Amino acid sequence: MALRKAYAYSKKKVTPYTRTSKQKRRAYVKAVPPSKIVKFSMGNLKGYEAGKFPYVLTMVTDENIQIRQNALEACRQFVNKKLDEELNGQYFFRVIPFTHHIQRENKMLTGAGADRMQKGMQLSFGKTIAKAAILRKKGKILSVAVPNPKAVAFTRQILKQIKSKLPCKTRIDFEDLSKKEKVSTSE
Repeated sequence: MALRKAYAYSKKKVTPYTRTSKQKRRAYVKAVPPSKIVKFSMGNLKGYEAGKFPYVLTMVTDENIQIRQNALEACRQFVNKKLDEELNGQYFFRVIPFTHHIQRENKMLTGAGADRMQKGMQLSFGKTIAKAAILRKKGKILSVAVPNPKAVAFTRQILKQIKSKLPCKTRIDFEDLSKKEKVSTSE
């Protein structure tokens, strides 16, 4: 079965639906799909905590959006591979949203004989097909911390390449933590 296109879900007004009921008669969601995002933090965590990566690039959404776990995992794999090849592990990369919104679909058949095989809108809650993250405007999607300005330029190019994998308009915010520390010590 092929995935439905992202616009079927991404820009609609959604009500977060995350829970399954412990009472069997109230449990419309029979099974929750597993998470496809393998890791949320990659790279050198100890170096990041020690302050060796003062330049932080953050990808932020410019609209209210629902991002499927497939899109986040595709972005994670691409960015992590490119950063690891170029920076040799001298970076810290984090996928920020956690996908816990359950998406469901009421499958409808079309064609000859389809009317005998489906129930229509009777019990039309649907079956779970995927999970997604709901983000508000200015919600953070990805964050990358790097050690030097050359790495910042490379990382910015990588983040621009993954914009087509996401179903929303995005922007890249830059933050220099080394200057913030100097400002806070002088005050």
